Amino acid sequence: MIEVTYIDHMGSDLSVVNAARVSFGKESAWMPRIHSGENLVLEHKDAKLISYLARHHHKSPFNHCFAKFHVKAPIFVARQLQKHEYMPWNEISRRYVDDEPEFYRPTTWRGRSKDKKQGSDGTVDISYKSISALAKHEMWCIKTYRQLLDDGVAPEQARMVLPQSMMTEWYWSGSLYAFAKMCGLRLKPDAQYETRLVAEQIEDKMAELFPESWTALRAYDDR
Repeated sequence: MIEVTYIDHMGSDLSVVNAARVSFGKESAWMPRIHSGENLVLEHKDAKLISYLARHHHKSPFNHCFAKFHVKAPIFVARQLQKHEYMPWNEISRRYVDDEPEFYRPTTWRGRSKDKKQGSDGTVDISYKSISALAKHEMWCIKTYRQLLDDGVAPEQARMVLPQSMMTEWYWSGSLYAFAKMCGLRLKPDAQYETRLVAEQIEDKMAELFPESWTALRAYDDR
């Protein structure tokens, strides 16, 4: 299963506002929410400022806020997401870990796109022969991997027989702007489904952590 777990974050919508207002030697503060003793909200002028910053692509104030996630996904998904720049990434390493590999199995199989060199269209039913071959392939990979380890081969080399469907996991950090940029690309309808699963979970949490900023950035991204 593809999973995203929130770890921690730094900053808030107010951090974005004050990162921008410092240019004029100004600073804003939270405003108490009417009829609530604890929840705080931005003043209307500060919410407008965030919208202005996003609309005109003034990205630096959004780079003062950060979030960190733990992601678990198959290798073929991880290698797509790893392409995004300025987002620190630390991944489990099979140079050091040699426990039993876990493999990703999709619940449905997508058909090959007829009018694109990449992507997919609809779903297809795969044969019992393919299902059986896939199971045998996974078993062969594990058996060969274990045999190499038993023969004394270093894990960093024995891992070469493990397939792209193997699950991996990593810590992924980035600024508010970087995650918005990533989601803007990975949530497009033609993005790979498995990468969308990761982006959807990240978007849900970022919208919770930075509601004004996330709404503005997603409204004015480069889609």
